[in-house]
Amino acid sequence: MAEIGHGGKEIKERIMKPDEAKEKIKGLAQVPINKQIANEIIDISYGWFTPLEGFMNKKQVDSVVKDMKLPDGTLWPIPIMLDLSDKEIADYGVENGKSVVLTYQGNPMALLEVEDIFEVDRTEMCQSVFGTTEEKHPGCHRIYNCKDKFVGGKITLLKEPTINEPFGPYFLPPLKMREVIKERGWDRSVAHQTRNIPHTGHEWLMKGAFFQTHNDLPVEKPNVGVVVNAIIGEKRVKDYIDEAIILCQNELQNAGYFGPHNHLTSLTFWDMRYAGPKEAIFHAILRVNLGITHHMFGRDHAGVGDYYGGYEAHHLLESVRDQLDITPVYSMNWLYCPVCAEITSEGLCNHKDQQQKFSGTLIRSIVTDGVKPPRLIIRPEVFDRAMESANKYGAQNSPFVNEEYLETRTPVFDIEPL
Repeated sequence: MAEIGHGGKEIKERIMKPDEAKEKIKGLAQVPINKQIANEIIDISYGWFTPLEGFMNKKQVDSVVKDMKLPDGTLWPIPIMLDLSDKEIADYGVENGKSVVLTYQGNPMALLEVEDIFEVDRTEMCQSVFGTTEEKHPGCHRIYNCKDKFVGGKITLLKEPTINEPFGPYFLPPLKMREVIKERGWDRSVAHQTRNIPHTGHEWLMKGAFFQTHNDLPVEKPNVGVVVNAIIGEKRVKDYIDEAIILCQNELQNAGYFGPHNHLTSLTFWDMRYAGPKEAIFHAILRVNLGITHHMFGRDHAGVGDYYGGYEAHHLLESVRDQLDITPVYSMNWLYCPVCAEITSEGLCNHKDQQQKFSGTLIRSIVTDGVKPPRLIIRPEVFDRAMESANKYGAQNSPFVNEEYLETRTPVFDIEPL
């Protein structure tokens, strides 16, 4: 039976068999790509980006920028583009109607069927997608620093990637994720978007979303699952290392704060664009394709700096709900109230002058110092797992990204020779 994803389109994996791949790529030019493009090839090929079958052509990009839709009317908020320099296009003979091999780590990764080579108005794109043209916005910076041209065309993965330790158990592409959800008997599931290790505010965000998602279901069996979907992508100095993110998220289940009956940790490859409201829609599309029925959205979802209002993403999502096969679960901030002596929502108790927000800066300083914090801030098991991850995977025994980590880390995935 076909699995239907975003826009009512069937989810199909675009992956060749090794023998077929060797034959297909004979004599074709080989074009090297970076990690961001490699991530997106995996997303396209496994169906995370359904209904896309490749990198967008100019017609698709223009439609997304102008109307937040693909040409066929399907909701889509962020252009997915492959950029090449004029020199690369000339040197590798990239032309409309031809196919080329995209290589990563020196090995053939994907077949690209070239449909279009084009330019875009980058200022217009930034204003449309990010609501600003300022280069200091990380999404604008990325667009302005793309190479000369963009190349659209269908993508087919030549060989499945090798997922390295400790990420293997968490690599659940859309068709596999849908199988797992069915195996667990979940009538509903709610996605938690994250790129951090969890503090107790995150934990209660998930638990609050669990209750909201469960809503009117019978209480006799645990038929709602919280699906933590960690974003694994571009790393900046002072980010948490990928290994700590995924292992600490799963530690909430190992330590019993959730259980396998209502919790699952997974990953998606994506370099955040920090597009705020439009990235919130994009995240919802990813989770539609994963087969998840609900999606939690907190304050300033996928935002950066002060570019977006705290609940601007909520408002934009409400305007397109009829075009998304997923139910948003909205949340205010979760914080600590010393009067109530518990984690609470900013909209729940009335001790506004005493409420203490979870400070990312404070929590990072606590983790950096290596001194176990109060369990009201971070669960002790999560803290211990962060320290273990730092010692095993980090550089200089740090759970945070530094230059040495960027240079020496084991990649999340490898592309092996055909």
